[in-house]
Formats: sequence, structure tokens, C-alpha cells
Amino acid sequence: MTVTGSSGSPRWARVDAHCHRPACSGSVKSSGASQRIWPTEAGADRVGSTRVLRIASVLRAVVVLAAAAILPVVGNGAGAVVTVMVLAAATGVLSEFAYIAAETAGGAASRDAGDHAHRVQAVLLGIDQCATLAGPALAGALLQYAGPNGMLLTIAACSLLGAALAPRQRPIWPQEAPVPVVHGMKTGWKTLRSLPALGWLCVGLILSNCAIGLVQAAGPVLVIQQLGGTSSQVGLVWSAAAVASLAMVALARLAIDRIGLWPVGAAAAALASVTCLALGAANSYTVFLVLVALLIAGEAGMTVVLRTLRARLVPAEVFGSTLSLIILLLLAPFPIAGALVALTPPDLLGHVITVCAVLQALGLAVSFAKLRTHPAARRPATA
Repeated sequence: MTVTGSSGSPRWARVDAHCHRPACSGSVKSSGASQRIWPTEAGADRVGSTRVLRIASVLRAVVVLAAAAILPVVGNGAGAVVTVMVLAAATGVLSEFAYIAAETAGGAASRDAGDHAHRVQAVLLGIDQCATLAGPALAGALLQYAGPNGMLLTIAACSLLGAALAPRQRPIWPQEAPVPVVHGMKTGWKTLRSLPALGWLCVGLILSNCAIGLVQAAGPVLVIQQLGGTSSQVGLVWSAAAVASLAMVALARLAIDRIGLWPVGAAAAALASVTCLALGAANSYTVFLVLVALLIAGEAGMTVVLRTLRARLVPAEVFGSTLSLIILLLLAPFPIAGALVALTPPDLLGHVITVCAVLQALGLAVSFAKLRTHPAARRPATA
């Protein structure tokens, strides 16, 4: 659960100030990821995505309702801060369960769609981006006009609604015995190594995420200290980026229908690389905003390609394990980027971004060169 904007509530303001410092945002985002994800993939592969989604959603509603009951009692002191931090950690873990379950179901839908798997993945990614764009704004509005309890009750209602609307689905490969976490990791790694096309794309996206994570962590410093902007302008940058990524997802879906995955992915990679290289030399807020929007749009195009290849190539019975490994690998650069920003003087951040952009360009060039001859990455969808 992420809360942004001014709420007028001291307890939420203090927690927000503690959790959203620029230098640590990437580290906070990825901390504890392995503890959340690996039990999730075992559940999704063993008992089915619907059951995991329903259980996670109901538990999240229970946790949120408990917090709504506790917060008025503890007031605005340290108890409130502890309650909100525990709430954020618990809902984060449960949301990770729900996310993996939804992605596993999306993978099944993509396999059923055959050559039109990219259309399913484009819709799913569009939903993610819309939630990213609307969620913080809705949370801020609820905090402003309904207070913390109004926001928490809304979250609980949405969680229960998601559990109620989850479609009936039973796993077709039930595993009676629990799967150890280490075994799940080994299964995901073995599957990824057996799929070079998917592995090379992950390598390119890991290097790309290093650059993007650095831009995200350094954004507030660059906008406020070097470009003379404000904190609200920092938020505007990422709102513009979310809109640009939505547009790219729609364009990628249409383009893949006509020319296939590889040309679209290669074009998106080129766009991300060129704009990231230019970011280090951005000398005005407007230029910075446009370049970041284009960078995130390129990343969105590559994500459609990744998700489509993942759905086409990964066997259904190990999809959860492989998905969890991929998510962990793609999240790994963000805490590194946060630490790098914390250790780098502000005047040198532009040079560090340029170095990371060069690594990004080289990594993506090699990755898509390896993908060029793979049948799954080249064939266009049939009508």
C-alpha cells in the first residue's frame, strides 16, 4: 500500500516522510522480496491461482480492517507509526501473493490465446499501469476527504470484491506435498536456463532496470536541486511516464499483430537506450520530463514482449516458480540503484546515469541480437 499526497493527518505524514526518501525508495521497494515471492509461487503452482488470490484478498481485508480499528485508539504517537508500518508490510506481502496468482492466471489465459498471447498481456499490463496511475491519486483523495479510516475501508472493500469476483479455477497439475522454497528456486532457475530466448531478454531488462532504478532514485535530486523544480513536479514526471507507457502498450499490441515480437521489442529497446543516454545531459525540467516519459514508454514496450514470451515458452506446471524468479531478478537492481544514489554526490549523478545508460544499451543490444532468430520472437500473430 503506497500513500502519496497531502492527507492532513500527522501519523500518515510521518510514515510517508520516513518511507519515501529519494535515496532509499528502491531499497524499500525490493526489501523482503524473496520472502514474499517464493512461498507464493509454491502456492500458485500447487493449489491454483484462484484459491491463492481469494485467500490473500480476504486476509488483506482482515488486516486492513484491524488497522482501521486500532489507529483511532493509539492516536498520533509512536503506536500509530508502528501500526502503519506493520500494516504496510503485511499488505505488501499479501499483495505479492495476489499479484503472483493473477499473473499465473494471466499466463494460462495467454496460453489459451495462442498466437494472440500478446493481446492478453497488453491488457494485463494496461490494467497494471492504470492502477499505478490512479492508485496514488485515489489514496490521496480518500485521505484528504475521508480520512485514514475511509481509505482503509475502501481498500478492504476492494479486497473483498476481488475475492468474490475471482473466477472458479482448479489446478490441472495438483501437487499434494508442499514444495520447499529451495526446490522452487531450483525449478525456476532450471526452467529459465532451458529457455535461452527468455533468459537473454531477462538479462537485457535487468541492465535496463539498473538505469531506470537510478533515474527513479535520483529523480527528486535532479528535479529539485539541479533543475529548480518542486516536489509536485517530481510527481508529475511519473504521472506523465505512466500515461506514456499506457500509450506504448496500446501501440505495441497493434504492432506485434503486424510485424511480430522481435521488431517491436528491438524498437522499444532502442527508444529506451537513446532516451536514457540523453537523460544525463538534460538541462531543463521539460526536457527531463519528456525523456523520462519516453524511457518508461520504451520499458513498457519491452515488458509486453517479455510477458508474451514468458507465457508462450514457460510450461504451465512450473509457471509460478519461473515467474517468481524473473520478478526477483528484475527487482534486484532497484536497491542497488538506491544505494548508488545515496553514495554519489548530486553533481555527479548525471555522469553515473550516462554510464548506466551505456551498460543498458549494450545489454539490450546483445539480448535482442540473441533473440533475433528465435521463432517465438519473430512470428507475427495470425488474424
